[in-house]
Amino acid sequence: MAQSPAALLAARAERFPTGPLSRAFRKRFFSEVTSTEWNDWRWQARRRIRALSDLERIFQLSDDERDAVIRHEGSLPLGITPYYASIMSRDDAFEPLRRTHIPVGTEYLKTPGEDDDPLGEDGHTAVPGLVHRYPDRVLFLATGFCSTYCRYCTRSRMVGEPGGDYSFSRPQWEQALDYIADHSEIRDVLISGGDPLTLSDERLDYLLGRLRAIKHVEFVRLGTKVPVVLPMRVTRSLIKVLKKHHPLWMSLHFTHPAELTPEVTEACTRLADAGIPLGSQTVLLKDINDDVDVLKRLYHGLLMRRVRPYYLYQCDPISGSSHFRTSVDKGLEIMQALRGHTTGYAVPTYVIDAPGGGGKIPLLPDYIVGREGDDLLLRNFEGETYRYADPDGTVGRDRARSAGAR
Repeated sequence: MAQSPAALLAARAERFPTGPLSRAFRKRFFSEVTSTEWNDWRWQARRRIRALSDLERIFQLSDDERDAVIRHEGSLPLGITPYYASIMSRDDAFEPLRRTHIPVGTEYLKTPGEDDDPLGEDGHTAVPGLVHRYPDRVLFLATGFCSTYCRYCTRSRMVGEPGGDYSFSRPQWEQALDYIADHSEIRDVLISGGDPLTLSDERLDYLLGRLRAIKHVEFVRLGTKVPVVLPMRVTRSLIKVLKKHHPLWMSLHFTHPAELTPEVTEACTRLADAGIPLGSQTVLLKDINDDVDVLKRLYHGLLMRRVRPYYLYQCDPISGSSHFRTSVDKGLEIMQALRGHTTGYAVPTYVIDAPGGGGKIPLLPDYIVGREGDDLLLRNFEGETYRYADPDGTVGRDRARSAGAR
């Protein structure tokens, strides 16, 4: 039976671009799958790579990777969308995107300072699924499901394990919504999880609508990696839902410039065109993106896609993350190499999310040299020293006194 003109227009509106890596990958590993199926986000979610046999059909695994997959049990399972697998290396175990999603043996090594809940979220949980750590804002954990599981996930204890210690349900949502309604100091709600964009349009519309109905909630944010690992989820119908609930902001989790594909460009374009301000949150990862040229390419590419680099996170000390964590010195070195050497919009704030629930603490290279009399001495991005008249200031006076004592 022929489709009606309206149905044809709707289907055409939902068409999604397919990049060359995806096309070659589908032809090789999913030749029976049509382009329509490939670009259906639900098909992508159903056909995630979740077992060793799935991995071995596509990737040439190292012994370390194979052993780590076999050893895994519990939360943070293996899970990679076919789309995201298509932009990974099939034979190089050290390729950045592959390293962030296929387990290795050091994931099972717990080093000093690591914890299953490094940010103390459980201790700040007001009601199940709602973390109230800051005075005027809350973290709403809407789901424990992600389409793709990052191995350094700060919530690895709670994601991807149905029936585990953490559950997410409509009654739990209602309890969290009642708490928000009863606390007029809450003006900002960050919806995360898991990944809230893996919820259906209907459930997301319901949740956003309930939050918007609470008069003192001024600001709603969605934290998601879906536009990066499952970009075809950003359908025209999803955009219609999101546009109903402005002001709405979105934090996207980008890792590496290899993620800036035609598909991701389309997802970001749709979101930006819908009037949703987009910010990126990137975790600094050892031998993956801890290089100023890599991050500069990522940040420049994000700006071209109307995504503002927002945070560069020092990797949280989640259990089994030692192979991902750099020194803080490395992060400060990168920030110094960015500031002044590229546009300020491309320079995020480098932060440590303090263990134990202390919140985000910004870290900056030290640009204050000291003081001479009423002049504050400052060092610019080229290492040159400049004077700023600051007769009433106290910044730098301790350094000046210390230098004089020597």
